[in-house]
Formats: sequence, structure tokens, C-alpha cells
Amino acid sequence: MKKRLFAFLLAGAMVLSLAACSEKKEEAPEKREEKKEAAVEDMTFDEMKEAAKGSTVTFYGWGGDEKLNQWLDDVFAPQMKEKYDITMERVPMDIDQVLSQLSGEIEAGEKDGSIDMIWINGENFQSAKENNMLYGPFVDQLPNFQEYIDAESEDVTLDFAYPIEGYEAPYGKAQMVLIADTAVTPELPKNTDELMEFVKKYPGKVTYPALPDFTGSVFVRNVIYDICGYEQFLDMEADKETVKAAIEPALEYLRQLNPYLWNEGKTFPDSSTTQDNMFADGELVLNVTYDAYATAVKIEEGTYTETTQTFQFDKGTIGNTNFMAIAANSGNKAGAMVAINEMMSPEIQADRYDVLKVLPVVDYNKLSDEQKVAFDKVELGKGTIPQDELLSKRLPEMPAELVPIIEEIWMEEVVGK
Repeated sequence: MKKRLFAFLLAGAMVLSLAACSEKKEEAPEKREEKKEAAVEDMTFDEMKEAAKGSTVTFYGWGGDEKLNQWLDDVFAPQMKEKYDITMERVPMDIDQVLSQLSGEIEAGEKDGSIDMIWINGENFQSAKENNMLYGPFVDQLPNFQEYIDAESEDVTLDFAYPIEGYEAPYGKAQMVLIADTAVTPELPKNTDELMEFVKKYPGKVTYPALPDFTGSVFVRNVIYDICGYEQFLDMEADKETVKAAIEPALEYLRQLNPYLWNEGKTFPDSSTTQDNMFADGELVLNVTYDAYATAVKIEEGTYTETTQTFQFDKGTIGNTNFMAIAANSGNKAGAMVAINEMMSPEIQADRYDVLKVLPVVDYNKLSDEQKVAFDKVELGKGTIPQDELLSKRLPEMPAELVPIIEEIWMEEVVGK
């Protein structure tokens, strides 16, 4: 009887022991993830590099620029592999799709998500940050941010007037410019009044991408700035009626523009890529882009004619910085931080400036004399605006929350009117 009782108690103890082990196993992944995140936050940069060796970093972002895609695949990725033994996996995807995928993974409780780095800015960053979809703050842990970035500049502290607070690192600068072929249209409009006359002179040969395309959206905001000024919008309440009243003179201007536009303003090109192709093919005589120096690249590759010229309005054009962020549930935060740090290195920024003609994010005054040479020797090429002149007419972006309101109003008040 005692033997049977002992055997029963022993069996019961084993069951309890196995149950306890099972509970520990179920808790282990969460504990490992907590340790992993804590370790990344507490790591030195050298420890990050060591932890990231042999890993893969996914980089999600817009894939519509083939020259940029080629540079990322043929220049940046090989350097990351050679220098850090990190494999870069570029995933071309529109930002709304990226954030939808990220949101779904986070809601599903995936702690080792498929997204590491994200190319992001504007209202998309604000939405992602406010919904706890991004990891951070992290930039203070990156040596190149500390050494070469002007951390006090509003180009780095604010994204569409929204505080960044260390949740994204600068990738490149953008500024809206207009483009025309001076052999076809010798006059280059310097303001919205001259633009109206230009459009009337070349009916059906001018348009802009349908909002919310980012290039079409910045064109409309620049028209608003030229007609209504920009200061009132920098701290404007995100209220539709308030915004609508403020931009009404610009809305009326855009409505008056419509009959002279391509397809009489009844429809608009579906993207900046479509618009660019229409301009390159001669279907349009005016183009608009956020990529201030793309004209030089396109002239060099033969897409644009030698007489193509970039220009601005006299009152200026809107500029911003685009950024890199890290997904909150990234499974390789250390690798993402190493990659982001490398993207901000003077060597990489100089190469992007030279090959892609992207405005650099490093502070020139923080560079060594040798590093400055790499930037000084860059030939911006034909058809471009000198950098000092371009930046002297750089206007701030509106607060991110105003942008979708303006896009909605444009759809209601301008399209087909």
C-alpha cells in the first residue's frame, strides 16, 4: 500500500514538474524577446555590429526610382556585406502598404516581424509613431548621427512640423522644383500668375499628378503658399473648415487652371512616374518633382533633352527631409541600426550626392577637410539650380495633419470643376 501511495505521489510530482517545465517553455520566447530588446537598447555600437554579423536586414520603401534601386542593390548592399557581414534585402512597397503590413503583424502579436528598416516621412511617420508602430528613440546610439548630423536643425528635429524625438534618422533631403525644356518653352514662370499665363499659352500640355500622390500634393501646397503665404499654416488647427477658408483663393486659382490643363482638368496623371514619362515623351511641357537634381541625371542618361532646365518660384519651393525608421517589432534592430548609421556616413552620403544627386543630410561644417573634398568635387550636372540658390528658397512643409485635409478638399473642390 505504501509503495502504491509513494508511486502515486511520485507520478503526481512528475506531472506537476512537467507542467512547470511546459509553463517555462511557453514563457521563454517572451523572456528572450525582452532580453533581446533590453540588450539592443543597452548595447554599445560595437556590440550592435557584433550582434548583427551574419544577419539580414529588410529595408521597406517606395521602389519607383530605378536608379536608386540599382544604387541600393549594387553599392550600399555590397558595402554592408563586406564591412559588417550584413545582408540587405530591399523590399519595394508603397508606404501605405508597408504600414498596413506592419500594423497587421503588430496586432497579431508577431514579435519577430518581417520589417526592419522603413523609408518614411510626413503624415505616415506621425501616424506610425502615434500608433506605437516604430522603435525608438534610437538615433543617440548612432555614432554618425552624433558626429555628422546637425541635431538642432529643424530638418532633423521636425518631420512636416511633427516632433521626431529620435524615432527616425535622416536619409536624404528633397525640394520641389519645376522642369521645362527651354527649347520648347523659353519662358519659365516665376510665380502662380505667370504659371497661369504659361498654361493658357500651352493648353492641354500642362498638368500635375492626382493627389494624394506626393508630388501632386506638394505642387498644390506650393500653389497655396505662393497665393496665400505659408506662415499661417505652420500652427494652424487641423480643422477642415478652417483650412478650407484659408486656402480658398488657391482653390479658385486651381479651378480656373483646370480648363487649360491636360484633359481639361477632368482627370490627372495617376502618379509622378506617369507624369514624368509624359514630360519625357513631349506630351507635357512642364514637369514637377521633389527630386531637385534628378534633371541632371535624366539629361545624362538621355531621358531629357540637353536644353531641359530646373527652376523655382521667386517666393521659393517646399523642401523636406525623408527619413529611416525601425519597425517596433523588428527582429533585427541591431542590424537596422548599423545599416542606418552607415547610410549617414559621409562616404555614403557623398556617393549618393554624386551618383543620385540627392541633397546630403550631413552637416558640411562637421566634416573633415578630406571629407569635404568628396562633396566639393561633385558635378551637379546640366539643368540644375546651384545648391546655395536652391536652399535659399527652401520653404517649410505644412504640419503633417493638414496634408490629408488639403488633399480631401482638393478632391471635392477642384477635380472636374
